[in-house]
Amino acid sequence: MTSRRPRRVELAQWGIDNLAVTDVDRPEPGPGQVLVRTQAVSLNFRDLLVVGGVYDPKMPLPLIPLSDSAGTIVQKGPGAVKFGVGTRVMPIHVPGWVAGRGEPGAAARGGEIPGVLADFVVFDERDLVEVPAHLSPAEAATLPCAAVTAWNGLFGGAEPVQAGHRVLILGTGGVGLFALQFAKLAGAEVTITSQDDAKLAMAADLGADHVINYREDRQWGRTAKKIFDDIGADVVLELGGGATLPESLRAVRRGGTVALIGSVTGAVVENLSLPPIFMRAVTMRGVAVGPRDLFEDMNRAISQHQLRPVIDRVFHGLEAIGTALESLATVSHFGKLVLEVSE
Repeated sequence: MTSRRPRRVELAQWGIDNLAVTDVDRPEPGPGQVLVRTQAVSLNFRDLLVVGGVYDPKMPLPLIPLSDSAGTIVQKGPGAVKFGVGTRVMPIHVPGWVAGRGEPGAAARGGEIPGVLADFVVFDERDLVEVPAHLSPAEAATLPCAAVTAWNGLFGGAEPVQAGHRVLILGTGGVGLFALQFAKLAGAEVTITSQDDAKLAMAADLGADHVINYREDRQWGRTAKKIFDDIGADVVLELGGGATLPESLRAVRRGGTVALIGSVTGAVVENLSLPPIFMRAVTMRGVAVGPRDLFEDMNRAISQHQLRPVIDRVFHGLEAIGTALESLATVSHFGKLVLEVSE
């Protein structure tokens, strides 16, 4: 009796229905590389855009989707010395981005660079970090994109969030919930927004000090400023984009920071007045995930505080990727969606 061949998911044409599980040869690690058996992957909104052909319609096909995973090293290539066989690891989002600002135009996994939706994946060992010991593979798989983005937004700028700071978080998606958990670890006062009262109640249970339903309160930026003693937020994690940025600017304090992370409401801002930005010395800071050293800093904090990611649902097997992506598209989840690939 022979074991089945390794498999991976490929996308030959745009669209969830065109995802196919295919048999492949087991890859071999080269110099400085390791072979990782994938145990779990997690989904990000970017994955939905990539598979749908929206993220970059000119991206070459076929491609292997998804960027976030956790697994175990099963083989080492020549000269690979950082990790031993059996070590549990996660990949960084952008290969080669170890520290600093990264290379201009560097691509992330799950698009132009092959993703992680496979039984086995070869990585350069410099592109891996070790899984915190208390986390399961499903929990660890949620960290590489959403968690690192949240950590970077809060702590990667010139003035890291600390105890007593006031933080406004837009939305209860993956980045928003990680930001809530991290900001509370730092001792910040946190306001979070959503259009769903049930999600706001769960966010309050998770530690949010204040919640705002932005569907019911169209002037939620002014409301957030009033909540923060009419001074405003030290940091706003701006995950909405074009339609929400004006209210975010109303919520931020003089000299505060708006971390630009998402554009789910659109990438263009209409009728934006610039003087309130420069006259109030507001910093606008773009955040695109983060380098390996930030990932490692974050993992140390996660380990120290035994923090656990919020997971909404776990799917099972590579064949479930279509169902998982369709669930992601409904935006009804609270917490990350994870797919377990192997035991």
